[in-house]
Amino acid sequence: MEMERVTEFPLTHHLDRRRRKRARLGWDVAPQISKAQIGIFCGQEVGNVTSFAPSAAPSEHTTTTSSLFSKGVARNGSPRQGGMMTKMGITCLSFGENLTSRYKIHGKMGEGTFGQVLECWDRERKEMVAIKIVRGIKKYREAAMIEIDVLQQLGKHDKGGSRCVQIRNWFDYRNHICIVFEKLGSSLYDFLRKNNYGPFPIDLVRENGRQLLDCVAFMHDLHLIHTDLKPENVLLVSSDYVKIRDYKGFSRSPKDSSYYKKVPKSSAIKVIDFGSTTYERPDQNYIVSTRHYRAPEVILGLGWSYPCDVWSVGCILVELCSGEALFQTHENLEDLAMMERVLGPLPQHMLKRVDRHAEKYVRRGRLDWPEGAASRESIRAVTKLLRLQNLVMQHVDHSGGDFIHLLQGLLRYDPSDRLTAREAVRHPFFTRDNLRR
Repeated sequence: MEMERVTEFPLTHHLDRRRRKRARLGWDVAPQISKAQIGIFCGQEVGNVTSFAPSAAPSEHTTTTSSLFSKGVARNGSPRQGGMMTKMGITCLSFGENLTSRYKIHGKMGEGTFGQVLECWDRERKEMVAIKIVRGIKKYREAAMIEIDVLQQLGKHDKGGSRCVQIRNWFDYRNHICIVFEKLGSSLYDFLRKNNYGPFPIDLVRENGRQLLDCVAFMHDLHLIHTDLKPENVLLVSSDYVKIRDYKGFSRSPKDSSYYKKVPKSSAIKVIDFGSTTYERPDQNYIVSTRHYRAPEVILGLGWSYPCDVWSVGCILVELCSGEALFQTHENLEDLAMMERVLGPLPQHMLKRVDRHAEKYVRRGRLDWPEGAASRESIRAVTKLLRLQNLVMQHVDHSGGDFIHLLQGLLRYDPSDRLTAREAVRHPFFTRDNLRR
């Protein structure tokens, strides 16, 4: 196969600057692929490089910067055996072929708006790795470079590598940033999905929550805000699981697969996807976080900082406990109405300070609900929600009081009153259990 020359850069240690029907954006989730696409990926032979030197960023309007992956159709419309050339001039590779002289392709792990992820065999380290190949479009390249910078900073301070996914290597080829990661297990979301959205046992929620908050506190100590915490971006270190009897489904026949539920063998998790991570700075006011995990101060345009991550963690813990996303909505006013239904009224001082884009959600000093609802269906979706305490007690038969108290601290409306990640790690929900042992 004809290869193009790749520029190697010198090694450096610092970079200059649910039943939910929503789409899965985590890069660990294997998408559905048509038969015509199975086994076809695109890539090129590249050098083994571990750092970055500036290169010309592509234009968003240039057709050659399309996704690195395609259906593998030749210029004349007919595929060829082995490597195939697309309209973008990118060589396509199949299962078992080399992405580089170092990495052998074993399969596709997932995809997202950023590009796709391959499972590869690293001949040098003798291990499986995940290679994230980013679309050659300016905004995605910039996000990838931010992610590499953040990963290097995190790796420098997290010596044990137990909190965040570890970067192994990376290179820039044909305008596609390629990041090599350690291979982890499935995401918490994907594990829930494959388990029919069955809730996690409370002891597993406790251990996952402790690790997640410890990671967030670690990032905040480094003045970093993740801004996109969600179950898709929290991966189990191992996908191994055991099947246990689901006592809540005890009346079902043992022949029914739902009679049993899966529980991870190991509770160890790591956080991924640092492309939206930012250093803390004043007056950050743009929209961050995936809708279901977005803090109220973000929606109301009040500015955000470290507490927006803490809110996201609170939403994640409720989801692990119940099996369903807490706020299943795709519209801002409905989202705020759901918050009020579950957590109580929004504070007056927050509603009085909303920015001009959020003024339409407030009327006469209160949320414009249900008058401003988009539909009767929207009103019904809000009305059917339970208060936080009632929701939790449906799924927790012990430690319920401590867990509810923790969630109330993580989900306080006013970010200045919300628990910090470091305070949350020391909450009795986590420490009281240690005292029992």
